[in-house]
Amino acid sequence: MDRDNTTTINYFFLSDLSESPEIQHLLFCMFLIIYIISILGNASIIFAYTFSSDLQTPMYFCLINFSFVEMCYISTTVPNLLLCLITGDKRISFYGCATQVYSFSCFGVTECFILAAMAYDRYNAICNPLLYNTIMNKRTCVILIVGSWLIASINSLIHTILTFMLPFCGSNAIDSFFCDMPPLLKLACTDTLVNQIVIFVTGSCIIAGPFILTVFSYVQIISTIVSIRSSSKKKKAFSTCTSHITAVVIFYVPSICIYFRPKSNQAMIQDKMATVIYAVITPLLNPFIYSLRNHNVKVAVKKMIHKLSVQF
Repeated sequence: MDRDNTTTINYFFLSDLSESPEIQHLLFCMFLIIYIISILGNASIIFAYTFSSDLQTPMYFCLINFSFVEMCYISTTVPNLLLCLITGDKRISFYGCATQVYSFSCFGVTECFILAAMAYDRYNAICNPLLYNTIMNKRTCVILIVGSWLIASINSLIHTILTFMLPFCGSNAIDSFFCDMPPLLKLACTDTLVNQIVIFVTGSCIIAGPFILTVFSYVQIISTIVSIRSSSKKKKAFSTCTSHITAVVIFYVPSICIYFRPKSNQAMIQDKMATVIYAVITPLLNPFIYSLRNHNVKVAVKKMIHKLSVQF
């Protein structure tokens, strides 16, 4: 298979989360439970939106799209991880790896934009309440969501093509439990400067952009809330934002730890832990964040469960 000092790679090897068979079985059970809870929890928010007329607002329209992306996001990595843990086969095909890179990047970037759209919604609800219904109409919501998917899809396609056009040689062992761009670039037997520049530029614009917009929105929101004289109104205004702020923090902090800090060999374990958090734990926490801290969602979920229990 040697050709011009490069290797035609048909598959890659993913790394183990643990070398102990007993721990691997424990990890399989743990990730299976996490996956089931995450899918059911995010699906319940989507169905609750369908069943409840109280949730037919722009904020919850963004939320159900966010929940759908979370379901896709965790489904990109965990099913293959479960298969690896139960069979012991760590291989993933070349095209399967490319599909995973594209999907993971696409859903991750889409989350960034939807989180920014939700921050924009809260900004208008609190800072421009009289114009809220005019600004955040159905057309605006659809444009924000469709635009998020479109930009994320194009960005991910560019990265995937550039990554898998690289010649790979030597080891085909990826230092991650799923196919991601940074560990793949380490396997390339050519200069990856162009890839790194593209990642930096698109990351600065497409990922940092929504993050800056989100932060700016909340600076304005907090400034407006502080100026409210009534303590009860302050509490009510802030309560509508706490769930979203929590979601932003648990999504961005692990991602920044992985992609935007200097690399070092001593940080490999921390990197893997952060990877598990943003790839697996974050989608799990989303339904709990929005159901436990949002009265309308809790009521809608209870109504949905009651209707389903009556039917069946």
